[in-house]
Amino acid sequence: MYKKFIYIFILIGLLTKTHAQDLPPIIKYNTGIYNAANQNWMITQDSQQYMYFANNDGLLEYNGNTWTLYHTPNETIMRSVKAIGNRIYTGCYMEFGFWERQADGTLKYFSLGKKIRKKILDDEQFWNIAQYDHWIIFQSLNQIFIYNTKDENFKIIRSQAGINKVFTVNNTILYQTFGTGLYEIENGRSRLVSNHPYIISNKIVNIFSRNECLLLQTQYNGFFELCENTVKPWQTEADNALKNSSIYSSQMLSDGSLALGSVSNGIFILGRNGNVRYHITQNKGLSNNTALSLYEDHDKNLWVGLDNGINCINLQSPVRSFVDDTGFLGTVYASVYYDGLLYIGTNQGLFYKTYASEEEFKFVSGTKGQVWSLFTHNGTLFCGHDSGTYIITKNTARAIFTASGTWKFEKHPANPNLLLQGNYHGISVLEQNGGNWKFRNWIKGFDYSSRYFEVSSNNNIYISHEYKGVFRITTDAGYTKAKQFYTYTTPTKGKNASLCKYNGTIYYASKDGIYRLDTAKRQFLKDKGLSKIFLKDEYTSGKLTADHANRLWFFTKNYINYFTAGKLNTELKHNVIPIPSTLTNSMVGYENITQISPNTYLIGTTDGYYTINLNDLKFNSYNISITNIATNVLNENARQVAITGSGSFPYKENNLTISYAVPEYSKYINAEFQYMLEGMQNQWSEWSTRPFINFKNLPPGNYVFKVRAKTGNSVSPNTAQYEFTINKPWYATNLALIIYLILALIAAYFINRAYKNYYQRQREKLIEENRRQLEIKELENEQELMKIKNEQLQQEFENKNRELAVSTMNLIKKNELLSMIKDDLKKTTDGDRNIKSVISTINKNINEDDTWDMFKEAFNNADKDFLKKVKNLHPSLTPNDLRLCAYLRLNLSSKEIAPLLNISVRSVEIKRYRLRKKMDLPHELGLVEYILSL
Repeated sequence: MYKKFIYIFILIGLLTKTHAQDLPPIIKYNTGIYNAANQNWMITQDSQQYMYFANNDGLLEYNGNTWTLYHTPNETIMRSVKAIGNRIYTGCYMEFGFWERQADGTLKYFSLGKKIRKKILDDEQFWNIAQYDHWIIFQSLNQIFIYNTKDENFKIIRSQAGINKVFTVNNTILYQTFGTGLYEIENGRSRLVSNHPYIISNKIVNIFSRNECLLLQTQYNGFFELCENTVKPWQTEADNALKNSSIYSSQMLSDGSLALGSVSNGIFILGRNGNVRYHITQNKGLSNNTALSLYEDHDKNLWVGLDNGINCINLQSPVRSFVDDTGFLGTVYASVYYDGLLYIGTNQGLFYKTYASEEEFKFVSGTKGQVWSLFTHNGTLFCGHDSGTYIITKNTARAIFTASGTWKFEKHPANPNLLLQGNYHGISVLEQNGGNWKFRNWIKGFDYSSRYFEVSSNNNIYISHEYKGVFRITTDAGYTKAKQFYTYTTPTKGKNASLCKYNGTIYYASKDGIYRLDTAKRQFLKDKGLSKIFLKDEYTSGKLTADHANRLWFFTKNYINYFTAGKLNTELKHNVIPIPSTLTNSMVGYENITQISPNTYLIGTTDGYYTINLNDLKFNSYNISITNIATNVLNENARQVAITGSGSFPYKENNLTISYAVPEYSKYINAEFQYMLEGMQNQWSEWSTRPFINFKNLPPGNYVFKVRAKTGNSVSPNTAQYEFTINKPWYATNLALIIYLILALIAAYFINRAYKNYYQRQREKLIEENRRQLEIKELENEQELMKIKNEQLQQEFENKNRELAVSTMNLIKKNELLSMIKDDLKKTTDGDRNIKSVISTINKNINEDDTWDMFKEAFNNADKDFLKKVKNLHPSLTPNDLRLCAYLRLNLSSKEIAPLLNISVRSVEIKRYRLRKKMDLPHELGLVEYILSL
């Protein structure tokens, strides 16, 4: 029973702890990336800072952008590689030699082994290559071949006991044999240095110079110091671990540290005094626990050739990362440095450890679940949790609010004993009373999720809701209820948008840009200067975070960005850390960055976190070089061409692919490139991470291709360029143009002659045509003139007819007047002779028939034979009917027609009715309307 409790206790300890050593960034290259075999036996770097690996499949080259594999000449495993000058020396099974760069940028192999083929033993493999002055040393397990690069001769040193390894230390060449001791090569001969039992009984992996002594690193028993024929152990912190590890490779780093690669226990990095700086294994980020080779490059990165892949450890990086491969911690959403402890809030709960220590993370009991935020106020640490709000004291958590999940906390603008917290269902208030914090009240009238909110003046609270937009509530003085509620139409809601107060100003960021609150107008105004950042780099998240150093942080696709306040003006200064989101592995929309120390920041990721020291943040500049140029005919395979000098290509090969690279091997920095093709475009392109460019269907002409690189904020000191010419097609050459010119002149002569004849005929034809046209034009003019004269006569005729009609009407009016006078005279007296004489005179002057005939003639002239038209349509009409039609055509009323016909108005109405009957008009059609329409 007692043992069971021990096992349970151990299990709980394992489940509630995880090792928390912050490690430098590690870049992992697996076989799928470099397209070669698993094992990598030796590593080197050339003067261009390209990396080379002795791989099972051959020589593997990496220039920072592209991996290239060169197979061994005899298709055997490549065991050794060494870059010396412009050559890459390699050794494999029964063969060794060197590779040289060709004009097209590829490497070509030159054998040295074939010169002394008979001296190479059967099944001999060359495991190591070293250099001493102008001698190159190729070492197998049986012989040492010393190649003189000046006279190209060889010296051979053999050992019956077998050779372990060759070392070059302090201008000496040393080698160890199996079971006989350590030797030095002088004047082409071997001299015993020491046969101490420690040396005979231990396999030496490497020898370093230390304090004018030799430091011997062995496979199983750690280190020994060889000073003046005295050998004694050199103790380190890792001695016990090294005894249980088989050390296969080692390297002294530029700062005096020692890197040790083991067969099954990863790599150890020891300080100058033997202290363990790092012990990196597979469960701490290494791809494999078997380190076959180690190499420190020009930028002090440590390359590890593994039994299954290649790793690059950025030892000088300002970034330190903690990767939780076990999934114990989970995704980090919040962090804080508090009371000497580092607290990490994840989707698994709250964890802590002593800051800057190698302690394991411990779980804070009672916090299982999603942690959203960590907040310190007046010496108290608050934890915003899916279950509510907790107060954290070292390794304990006390719940003070459980009614809803808590997003974040904000200080009360005036009362330090009050805190506002954003919850899943609104905003609530915490109060400190007697040193204890407790829930006081909800702010009634607002129940939306408040992940982002900021408190402003006059009891205004601004809230950002990702799916509903931006709100403003105005509370009462006690922050108990919302008196006013306002929804903003600008800015609009946005994915991963947020709200943050910085330097007393509230900012809102979304995919539409960055907005600033005008507190006087209580409106958000778009800040065009700050919003340009989203135009330069792709938007991923609007999450804003303000720190204690007066920096405002946010994340975009290719950069970590932060604003700082201007010293001489109010404008914010934009700063970038060129770490792309693809490498940071942060949760989009939940990015979090916390200031741990004045210049150290912690950024949470989906599998741990990483820290950045801004003081150590610097970017080296690298020379860029063109690595490959290929041309091809459309839809055919490409051919590589020389990358040096200038190129000249036939027109059919006017499709070019130019590759370029910078030897930069940092995990968190991507090199960017910018190119220009003079002769086609005279402006630099946009920055891009693509290490090549395709030009298709280039027209004939002379071109100069230029490319430069940027790593971080540093632009390459050089600009690589390549001049080339696309020749004209055969049909556009000078000879072809001369032939074309001659043919054109001949054709022009005959064409000119034909055109002269043609135009002569056309001229004669045109003259004849013009003469005929002139005659026709004259006839047309005469006809037009006659037409105008006829129209004038017709117009005069019609005017006279109208005048006649008017005169007739006046005559009718006169008759009407005389009739009235006659009627009045008749009424005066019956027997007066004088009156009768007057009446007789009046009768002589009234002649209705003559008057009507005159009116009829004038009316017909004025109205185009209207009466004839009516008579044709209605043959049964009498002259009196036609007379009535004429008056109606003039749109006269019955009252006006009566005196003209010398009848009463009633008689006129009867006549109209009878006329309608004779015309057989429908009931709905008016008589006058019908007559006017004719």
